[in-house]
Amino acid sequence: MGWMMAGMLTQLPLPLLPAGAAEIAPGVGLVTGGGGGLVSVHGLATFAWDAGDEAGRRLAAVQLVRLRAVSQAQAAAAFGVDPVTVWRWDQALAAGGVAGLVPARRGPKGASKLTPELAARIRELDAAGARLSEIAAATGVSTFSVRNALGRVAARGQGTAAAAGSASLVAGDDEQRPGAAVPVLPDPVPRDGERALARWGLLGEGAGPVFTPGARYPLAGLLLALPALEPTGLLEAARQVYGRLKDGYYGLAATLLTLVFLALAGEPRAEGATRVPPGALGRVLGLDRAPEVKTIRRKLGELAAAGQAADLIMALARRHAAACPQALGFLHVDGHARAYYGTRTVQKMHIARLKFPAPATGETWVTSQHGDPVFMVVAEPSDSLAGELRRLLPQLRQVVAGGRRVTVCFDRGGWSPALFADITAAGFDLLTWRKGPAPDLPADAFTTITCADDRGREHQYDLADTTVELGISDGPRKGQTVTLRQVTRRVPARAGATRQIHALTSRTDLPAGEVCWRLSSRWREENYFRYARTRFALDALDSHAAAPDDPDRMAPNPAKKTAAARVRQAEAAAQAAEAARDAALLQLRSPAPGQAAYLSNQVINALAAPVEAAYLELDEADGAAAAIPARVPLGTLAPDMVRLDAETKQITHAIRMAAYNAETILARALDGHYARARDEAYALIREALATSGDICPGPGQLLIRLDPLTAPRRTQALAALCDQLSQAQACYPGTRLVLRYEVKPTPA
Repeated sequence: MGWMMAGMLTQLPLPLLPAGAAEIAPGVGLVTGGGGGLVSVHGLATFAWDAGDEAGRRLAAVQLVRLRAVSQAQAAAAFGVDPVTVWRWDQALAAGGVAGLVPARRGPKGASKLTPELAARIRELDAAGARLSEIAAATGVSTFSVRNALGRVAARGQGTAAAAGSASLVAGDDEQRPGAAVPVLPDPVPRDGERALARWGLLGEGAGPVFTPGARYPLAGLLLALPALEPTGLLEAARQVYGRLKDGYYGLAATLLTLVFLALAGEPRAEGATRVPPGALGRVLGLDRAPEVKTIRRKLGELAAAGQAADLIMALARRHAAACPQALGFLHVDGHARAYYGTRTVQKMHIARLKFPAPATGETWVTSQHGDPVFMVVAEPSDSLAGELRRLLPQLRQVVAGGRRVTVCFDRGGWSPALFADITAAGFDLLTWRKGPAPDLPADAFTTITCADDRGREHQYDLADTTVELGISDGPRKGQTVTLRQVTRRVPARAGATRQIHALTSRTDLPAGEVCWRLSSRWREENYFRYARTRFALDALDSHAAAPDDPDRMAPNPAKKTAAARVRQAEAAAQAAEAARDAALLQLRSPAPGQAAYLSNQVINALAAPVEAAYLELDEADGAAAAIPARVPLGTLAPDMVRLDAETKQITHAIRMAAYNAETILARALDGHYARARDEAYALIREALATSGDICPGPGQLLIRLDPLTAPRRTQALAALCDQLSQAQACYPGTRLVLRYEVKPTPA
């Protein structure tokens, strides 16, 4: 027994693959030669056939698939056929046994219909621009015969295998010329090998885009956004900040493009991938299928774990400033409350559109003078817009480099004379509304002014131009004053009266009328919030993660509010006591005719006693309120309060900002090409992005031929936009394929 054990321990292991075998799958090898073939599975000879035994060869392929040793695609590649042929062999074996695998007699069953005269007729119809199906119907042959006559039938085994290893599939010259027919919704290039490498972590940067020429791709219109996405710098900024993702099939560029395309398709959340066919989205990504919900969430989690979302947004902001410097002369800053409807304990904030406080997270957004988002930061809970503005000043200077002086526009929430002084000291100008009571100006100070805004619309204002000095009552600048220009607008009020609205600015060079419409255009930022909330899921909860809030964070003390309410009640009680005393004294001092009234110290003291008691209670309430701190550590108020995950939300904000800016670039490019562009530009772009079309890769280019839109005027506008986008010479990300766009003519 001991000798047997020793022999077993010294026996050499069998090789997994025989000498000269080609590996079909891990552990499965194929040896072919003049004498037949042999299949080994994990070192054991499993199937063999002699030369000329086609049935035995087919049986080996089918049995390998049935044993799940290889996939159908792997078996097809090893045996030199396509996957459909392997499936047919399997069906034949199930129906007729091994006899069903015996090949039938080859050769034509009758005379060929494809005569030289018919082939010439087919070429004439093709030159006239007819489709394959139309040519087949006109000549009475199959579409395969038409393709054969046109020389578009590739040799067996060619095409798929050659395309799998290339960065892009390039069709023949005949299929690239205008009007040439391409197959409708062909199968994508198999990527099984790359997926296998990705599972073992050997693929590296991810699968590159490989395009199959085809017609009627459902989401081909999304490719219109690529030239407009390039100026946003999303892919470059993400590469700069994150470098790359972990080894996998879907790389950083594919993940970001997936999320951008989903946003432009009206499904901006990761869950939206369940409503967009992954195969259809994969075709515009150059992949066999797009990532699904679980993969998207995992990729977002990997990016969030890096903790660099703020750097990504700032990198996008710098690229926005470089691409559109003229749009940053005026920056609109406003806070945005994102309501939370979950079960966790979250800090409450006042939500303007709901008109009451509710659990929410705060964000501070900076947009250009056109309302386009530039960047955003997560606001500190319970912080005011004035505090957020002061915190944003260094970041604004990073975005607007070179010491350029821009004007910061904000509403009354940022009212603070000390902040005004800080803004001007940091090299910025300001434009805001005046808050609180202010004396009205005399009527003779007003003048009617007519001016035009940046969109050519005329406005008429009744304005007065003065200067005011504001005192600073708190902070390091306490006791100082800040001098600002005040432009007052007189507007109609109720009952034929008028009221005055005051705007403050440090700009002395702006005409008074421009001050008014510049400040009114701050609503463009609100319009972005409304549009993005509906189309780009601005307030969506993209991550359910949460972390405990800082227990040492100073939060408003609710006891202070209760104490202030007691003070107000005591004040009201004291005023009521005084009114009752005065009424009693007036009655005693003005008796009715024929009656006598006597005032003594005792009577006066009795009437004054309730007043003294009320004021004593008011003093006690004032003292108690003054003793209560305005802010206390959060841990003493709500120890279970949490903060929602902000990292993932900032990443999705960055992606959707880039998608919105790309859509806006396309919409503004319609100016001059579409008469209703001012009212319908975004609607037309959304329709164009959702349209179908042909994708035709060629040498050094990627041609996208879009189907006509719902109306001829819209199709003409899209054709003009396509010409403009083709002139941009943008490349598909990750390739050197120059994007070209065309629109098919509207059917007669």
